[in-house]
Amino acid sequence: MNNKTIATYTLGCKVNQYETNAVEEIFTQNGYTLTDFDDKSDIYIINTCTVTSMSDRKSRQVIRRAKKNNKDAIVVVIGCYAQNDPDAIIKIEDVNLVLGTKDKNKIFEEVQKISKHDKVVRVTNIMDELEFENLSVTSYTKNTRAFVKIQDGCDRYCSYCIIPYTRGRIRSRNISDIVREVQSLSDNGYKEVVLTGIHIASYGKDLKKSKNELIPIIDSQKDDFIQADISLIDVIEEVSKIKNIHRVRIGSVEPIIISDDFLKRLTKIEKFCHHFHLSLQSGCDDTLKRMNRRYTTDEYKEAVLKIRQYFDSPAITTDIITGFPGETQEEFEKTYLYLSDINLYEMHIFPFSRRSGTKAYDMKNQIDNDTKHKRSEKLIALANKNKNDFEQNLIGKTFDVLFEQKDEQFYHGYTKNYVKIHVKSDKELSGKLIDVRINSLENGRLIGEIQI
Repeated sequence: MNNKTIATYTLGCKVNQYETNAVEEIFTQNGYTLTDFDDKSDIYIINTCTVTSMSDRKSRQVIRRAKKNNKDAIVVVIGCYAQNDPDAIIKIEDVNLVLGTKDKNKIFEEVQKISKHDKVVRVTNIMDELEFENLSVTSYTKNTRAFVKIQDGCDRYCSYCIIPYTRGRIRSRNISDIVREVQSLSDNGYKEVVLTGIHIASYGKDLKKSKNELIPIIDSQKDDFIQADISLIDVIEEVSKIKNIHRVRIGSVEPIIISDDFLKRLTKIEKFCHHFHLSLQSGCDDTLKRMNRRYTTDEYKEAVLKIRQYFDSPAITTDIITGFPGETQEEFEKTYLYLSDINLYEMHIFPFSRRSGTKAYDMKNQIDNDTKHKRSEKLIALANKNKNDFEQNLIGKTFDVLFEQKDEQFYHGYTKNYVKIHVKSDKELSGKLIDVRINSLENGRLIGEIQI
């Protein structure tokens, strides 16, 4: 009987979280026991992020923590940082095996081949990969909602982003495999699924129908979105048909996907969660051009207005980068006024971080850190005001809330449009979908009352 243990640590995005869960299941299905990362384990697997140089640093810090509880353990490093710089990682003293952003379904076999004395790199050229690597997740240890990876890769090549080089070409997952996985999650009691990927707006761009099957298109890297046989809306529709799945949520998308046809079809899906994370990055067209973002502020605003036309109280969130190279004070003020005008629910503000290997790294007119942070603080203040105003307007209304866990005396959960609600209760609420009336906003927390 196998009494060996495995511990994992995930840095970065929801895709990484999904892939870590898939890797955990591979090992547990082969007799391993999952333990906490800070406990003694036979194998430590670190799933890394490389979106910024700080992400690399955090990844290295976690890697060096791995063997502190077991000097005889095997340390495996996977993910985007591993893909981007495997030579640097294998030089770290405790690392035994480096895999990149593919071949995670082979990880168990690779680990069985090595010992604590080995140093092995198994990273291939991700740009040569044309097919989606199917992984599988049937349950999550820490979530009441389940993430389902439907797509990998990106062809946008934003000037600040390293991810297209670490994730490779667009690869879409076959709908039948997605539906099969969601059905399994439903059978295990999950009520909500989140469709995630590196660039899910491009789902289906690399697929075409052939004899009722979806097959990869070899030359799929087009400059703009094409009218494909199948797209993200088709996935949402199919997943929503699965019994006992009450909510279908999507990850980040670009405004270019927001069309009348897309929104009309969404409004017919009762299970769809009207929370849209629409990536923006700047409210100034000149800055967007330098970023190689393929939309204008007018197109973005049109997408926001369309969403509000089709849905009641949709939560629209975004990401903003301040201090991008060449961003003048005038450009920043345009961004501030633009964000004040469109009034989004939540804005995640990031000062620009130079990333080697990207075009923006070598751009002229880099902005000093003090200016970047002052601009960030001004936008954070605006973001806090917008969030407060949005949530104040929810007081007195009733929403169905999917509860997650209890913090101190409050259970918390989320509405369909991804607003966090807190409720006092002596009863177990985790995993339950319950109507809640919002009574107040106290210290930044919406407090609700269960409706019987």
